[in-house]
Amino acid sequence: MQISSVVASPGLLLQLCISTLCCVLTSVFSTVRWWTAGACKGTASPVSPADSQLDESEAHTPTSVNYHFTRKCNYKCGFCFHTAKTSFVLPLEEAKRGLRLLKDSGMEKINFSGGEPFLHEKGDFLGKLVQFCKQDLQLPSVSIVSNGSMIKERWFQKYGDHLDILAISCDSFDEATNQLIGRAQGKKSHLDNLYKIRDWCQQYKVAFKLNSVINTFNVDEDMTESITQLDPVRWKVFQCLLIDGENAGEEALREAERFVISEEQFQEFLDKHSSVSCLVPESNEKMRNSYLILDEYMRFLDCREGRKDPSMSILDVGVKEAIRFSGFDERMFLKRGGKYVWSKADMKLEW
Repeated sequence: MQISSVVASPGLLLQLCISTLCCVLTSVFSTVRWWTAGACKGTASPVSPADSQLDESEAHTPTSVNYHFTRKCNYKCGFCFHTAKTSFVLPLEEAKRGLRLLKDSGMEKINFSGGEPFLHEKGDFLGKLVQFCKQDLQLPSVSIVSNGSMIKERWFQKYGDHLDILAISCDSFDEATNQLIGRAQGKKSHLDNLYKIRDWCQQYKVAFKLNSVINTFNVDEDMTESITQLDPVRWKVFQCLLIDGENAGEEALREAERFVISEEQFQEFLDKHSSVSCLVPESNEKMRNSYLILDEYMRFLDCREGRKDPSMSILDVGVKEAIRFSGFDERMFLKRGGKYVWSKADMKLEW
């Protein structure tokens, strides 16, 4: 990580030191795993990174990347699988450097998420990243996933031109159910925010999208009428997913087991909403390995073993090396419709 590119305040230097230490420890643990893998296979020498992962010819292009630049959130969704385990956020210029590395490696779409991405510096940090990606990097698609609670109209006025898609997470159209799930802040109405943001997206020409996690609290709900009224460009419907260390296991900050539904229940929900043309279903099988996820240190997260095993940071080893340890299933990415018309200039929407 290049310290020369960061203003040398004690706070930032401490963050950088922590980031570097995490990357070093990750490298040590990864090396131990390679040696262990070699021993288990009975090989004469330990399995090297190149042997245990993809061949150079099979290296993936980071066409679409999800950058969870912060883990902090003002909601407490019981099934959250990217929880606030750290408060670290990269300095702006370092984040931009990483985004440029991704663009140079073939990235076409960036999705900013969290945590709650509008929370850090009340949305200005996110706005500057959005502007950089669209204006400087000229990315075809820039999107955000948010709970919607921190978004103000002035953000659209300042940064809306640079944003293609805004996805708001909403798991129920009943306020009491949202409260039970934890998708709420005090007594504020999550649904009031949702409709207000939908109108702002229309006004400021940003494609509006919805994300819903289907779980034990909302699996029997019929959302057809509300989705039809909101008319999003896409309605992503996820099956509640367990990730060890995040929402399951001894070290987890959440206990999501009580939210889990079966494949049959998930399919019944999909069947109930089959008339909704914008519905995009994602089961656990489709979701687990078909996303390129960057954490707050710009490390790819491998979810193949039901947990999040980090690569080295792209800031330290580059995109080509780090992505080899991402566990990314490019075929499943394409199968689930991961690549679609994602630039608002190509959507031909009626504003």
